[in-house]
Amino acid sequence: MPAATIINGMRPRIVGRALGICVRVAGRIVGQRVAAHAQSGVGAPRARVGPSVPLAARLQQAQAASQAVQQIATQARQEVNRGIGGFLRPFRRVGGIVWLEVTGFFFLLFAAIFALRLWQNWAGFSGNPIPRDFAVVAAAVFLYLGISAFWRAHHR
Repeated sequence: MPAATIINGMRPRIVGRALGICVRVAGRIVGQRVAAHAQSGVGAPRARVGPSVPLAARLQQAQAASQAVQQIATQARQEVNRGIGGFLRPFRRVGGIVWLEVTGFFFLLFAAIFALRLWQNWAGFSGNPIPRDFAVVAAAVFLYLGISAFWRAHHR
């Protein structure tokens, strides 16, 4: 094939189609084996599921197998979530305290910057009081947020 057909996407389409067919066939095989294993007992020999079994019976087996696999997957997911939650519980508390302290530090830093600029430019605000009022309000809001963040961290 010339290089132009590879660039235009002809070859990836062929590979993708073949890969899709392989995945579907493998899925059917796995579904049949899971269904056969679910129907057979623990020590019983495995029953072969082949073309001689009626379609309705095969569909029922596939549904039962998919429900069993879904139930096992749900239980496994719940157990993993419970285990991870138990492991991360102490870190969540400490992480929350550190997060409050870091945000409180940055709020106090912004409050200090606004207060410093307000102090340096107080005489320059005589013509227009709006920027001065904004700087006062911004410094007060950031000061409140910084103090409240440290207060909440202290009470945790």
